[in-house]
Amino acid sequence: MTDKQIRERLVSLIDLTSLNDDDDAPRIEALCQRALTPLGNVAAVCVYPRFVALARSTLNQLGAPDIKVATVCNFPAGDASVDQVCAEVQQSLESGADEIDLVYPYRALLAGDTSQGLELIATVADLCEGRALLKVILETGELQDPELIRQASEDAIAAGADFIKTSTGKVNVNATREAADTMLSVIAAHGGSIGLKPAGGIRTLEQALGYLELAQWWLGEEWVTPQHLRLGASGLLDDLLAQTGGAGY
Repeated sequence: MTDKQIRERLVSLIDLTSLNDDDDAPRIEALCQRALTPLGNVAAVCVYPRFVALARSTLNQLGAPDIKVATVCNFPAGDASVDQVCAEVQQSLESGADEIDLVYPYRALLAGDTSQGLELIATVADLCEGRALLKVILETGELQDPELIRQASEDAIAAGADFIKTSTGKVNVNATREAADTMLSVIAAHGGSIGLKPAGGIRTLEQALGYLELAQWWLGEEWVTPQHLRLGASGLLDDLLAQTGGAGY
């Protein structure tokens, strides 16, 4: 692959995200405009539930209906009740969300309770079936222990997740290659049918290539598509575009 082709491939894997407390309509509209780049379109934009309808209409107006709209639920603490989460998911789906990024109740797992996570994910998976992709955020930087990360990955997959995702980006430790390696080992053991989304702190081409190479090692180059690998890495886009500009593309 040429340098430009590598950058285009990475752009196609990005979930371009804005999850700030002070987000407003102009910022979300600007995010959607940024999703259409000289290196091609990103895979998705990820916004708070209240901005889903705006993001969808803006992308459609920009002539980019294929860019998915993702939103976050049970975010960021992962400690809402099942009823609260289901109401949030249902509203997001009705607003036009294509993908739900659901925070796994990781504190329950830390306390030794696996049933809470299984119940929540299974319930949300039923809501999403045939309507939206379900990405489950494990918050691996808080779980820390590779065996807990493995347990959370297994539980998420068993309960119906389409993707497992490392982090919310709202804690001290977010995506790491070590966590991604553990998650990919579980995905590989399940035949590669589940996707992976490293998220949080991925800001450079070098960092992104590390995750790309890890995914290829476990599952092969053909597995690395937006259907299986996403990068929650808005800062990465700046680096890819800046270096591309410098290369004269």
